[in-house]
Amino acid sequence: MFIYDKTIIGTRLYEARKKRGLTQSETAEKAEISDKAYAEIERGTVNMRMETLLHICDALDITPDDIFIENDTAVTAEEIMERLKDCTPHERETALKLLSAYLGSL
Repeated sequence: MFIYDKTIIGTRLYEARKKRGLTQSETAEKAEISDKAYAEIERGTVNMRMETLLHICDALDITPDDIFIENDTAVTAEEIMERLKDCTPHERETALKLLSAYLGSL
């Protein structure tokens, strides 16, 4: 799903910036825009031109898809059970071992 909400876009930019340990000022400088303009974009109070978005994405080392595309990759327990149902007993055992190892590593 494509995101149009300025507030959500701003939140995603904020999260990407924080993940990289940058300040708003550092991000604005890298994106070649003013501190004020970047702060307003991050707060979701203004629209931005595509060129500005691309500069911000470069500054944060992300793609526009990271900002605009809703990644709904959540898998439900029912989906897992349905997929396991189609497996052979050996495949199910292997899948459960992999899942157990993964969860144990968290």
